[in-house]
Amino acid sequence: MDSFSPDIIYMRMALREAQLAADEGEVPCGAVIVLNDQVIGKAHNQTETLNDPTAHAEILAITQATQTVGNWRLNGAVMYVTKEPCPMCAGALVLARIRKVIWGMTDPIRGGAVSKFKILNDADLNHAVEVETGLMEDDCKAVMQDFFRELRQSAKNRKLQQREIEE
Repeated sequence: MDSFSPDIIYMRMALREAQLAADEGEVPCGAVIVLNDQVIGKAHNQTETLNDPTAHAEILAITQATQTVGNWRLNGAVMYVTKEPCPMCAGALVLARIRKVIWGMTDPIRGGAVSKFKILNDADLNHAVEVETGLMEDDCKAVMQDFFRELRQSAKNRKLQQREIEE
């Protein structure tokens, strides 16, 4: 895919949001919502910062997008997100009438879109969301892996420091 294609540009924006999350000590997930070639919402995870379990990148981006357009229905909008949405976020995508979601890495353990749960295309719901996966997958995985590697290293260092204090 051309490195200047709109999909790549918007996913790079989502990756920048994910890096902001990582820099804040949040799980690095970023989301961007586009309608008619205009960014109408973008966000990153802030569950720790806001002390709110619903403050996922997708939810915050949807809230921003609905405020931007003045309507809770985001018909025709596309979301770019670094990781497959969880069940809560997948449900919000359906409720917001997002047309399509494009993500980088799947989440086989908690994925609510296609991996673990199939919320985006559940025939019992009133709206289906188109899905495209694997866009810039390696970049999206790298941000997540780096974050958790650093988190584990920090925890290991704290344990070592605690042992030194106790000795």
